[in-house]
Amino acid sequence: MFGIARPWCAAIALALAAPGAALAVEGAEEEAAALDPSYAAARSAIAERRYADALRLLGEALARNPQNADTHNLLGYAYRKTGNLERAFHHYHEALRLNPGHRGAHEYIGEAYLMAGDLAKAEDHLRQLDRLCQSPCEERDDLGKAIADYKAGRRTSAPQR
Repeated sequence: MFGIARPWCAAIALALAAPGAALAVEGAEEEAAALDPSYAAARSAIAERRYADALRLLGEALARNPQNADTHNLLGYAYRKTGNLERAFHHYHEALRLNPGHRGAHEYIGEAYLMAGDLAKAEDHLRQLDRLCQSPCEERDDLGKAIADYKAGRRTSAPQR
């Protein structure tokens, strides 16, 4: 209907047309980001735990599309995995500014807050996911498990370099 050239149009149309539109917009954002070869390569680098490569590639993708919440979310993830929580929080906050209903960003920022020792803020993001998610919801379940582990004394793992 909208074609590949303007995937953001589909996101806007879906957002205006349907209740629960945040989920539709998030899917369209992911689709738009996936069209960027740097973003796609960065996802592969992250899967292989090559975070420095992912940061470089995501920087390229961000330069082409600075308003993509998925790109900011993955940048936050890669920075968190390298131990740079300051930069991770910056990108998670930007992802949530662009898409307040971004489930992945809520999960990942919650995990970052656990790394920073801020259980209350992690639990705030779990409550956000409770409001956003319908069952099943991997993001809510993963953050809930991380919080339970944190409370049981099993801290989140150290950054992987």
